[in-house]
Amino acid sequence: MRKIVLSLSALLLLGATIFFSLPKVLDWHMNSAASPAPYPASSVAQALHNSLFIADMHDDALLWQRDLLKRLDYGHSDLPRLLQANVALQVFSTVTKTPRGLNYERNGADSDNITLLVMAQRWPRKTWTSLLERALYQSEKLHQAVAASDGKLLLIQRKSELERFIVERQQQPERLAAVLATEGLHPLEGQLGNIDRLYDAGFRITGLTHFFDNEVGGSAHGINKGGLTPFGRQVIQRLEEKHILIDLAHASRPLIDDVLAMATRPLLVSHTGVEGTCPGTRNLSDAHLQRIAATGGVIGIGYWDTAVCDTSVAAIVRAIRYTSDKIGVEHVGLGSDFDGSIHAPFDVTGLAQLTEGLLKAGFNQQEIAAIMGGNVLRLLLANLPE
Repeated sequence: MRKIVLSLSALLLLGATIFFSLPKVLDWHMNSAASPAPYPASSVAQALHNSLFIADMHDDALLWQRDLLKRLDYGHSDLPRLLQANVALQVFSTVTKTPRGLNYERNGADSDNITLLVMAQRWPRKTWTSLLERALYQSEKLHQAVAASDGKLLLIQRKSELERFIVERQQQPERLAAVLATEGLHPLEGQLGNIDRLYDAGFRITGLTHFFDNEVGGSAHGINKGGLTPFGRQVIQRLEEKHILIDLAHASRPLIDDVLAMATRPLLVSHTGVEGTCPGTRNLSDAHLQRIAATGGVIGIGYWDTAVCDTSVAAIVRAIRYTSDKIGVEHVGLGSDFDGSIHAPFDVTGLAQLTEGLLKAGFNQQEIAAIMGGNVLRLLLANLPE
């Protein structure tokens, strides 16, 4: 009997060890790069890259079991690698739910992959059953990293904070500004008042949907792929009142149309592709590019294959060139989707290769400065709360 008990205990211990080690294995496998660092670039491109204010609109590092302040040899980003890459501003998004069998065409909202990941990463019990608590917990992780960073990482919530950061970074370049965003508004859990809870936690950009339809409206990957719900219309109005930027990444086409009809403030698409270079369910049509740009918005071009139809710098540059030609350089930015379960050409330390690709594509230094971060900076300065 004692041997049976010991054997069962050993099996339970082995099972627990495997379960709690899975997040790191998944992170290593799902957030991959086509080639390992280092990523060489020409001296001309590197010098230009080092002079830029670089801003990226989408990174999902907060989902994973990592210390953002420690350099890792897997995944796409962390503070040391972001600083090495001369990134000045990073938007960190919170992922709270993804459907089983996730695909780009049709997903229901009745299953969730993230629950087991949350448990395996030993998040607080309240996050096991609440999408709002998952978003708030990821915001806490960012706040804690800021507090422990010795001033190298700052959370930007107001225009005045960003203005001060810009000035101070000229004297202290080894600093990163962080902006907090949501990957969809299912964390509202159908309650308008939860917008205030997200705002108070530091969120300043909100996606409306992710890979499934929710209470706000339809996803590009959902079942119904509809427009704004009556609740969604209330949400849009409240977001604008709070000066929270609305992100149309993953939105269905009817949802994009409905938001465009209501919006009185600039809209952004944090990470996407464009139909002109890569046809796809969530990639933006020329008409939507033009209408979003007309609001004063910015389109963040992604780095993964279904966004740009290849895993290469050339494919990213091709999408940037196409979008710039259609709506103007001033409406184009970076939307890597680093750490969002993608296979990228490089980790963040390879960004100088993108600067070099833009030079080779005929963009001048002023245009490259706008694409690599200037446009996102302008958008934030004009729309963050005072």
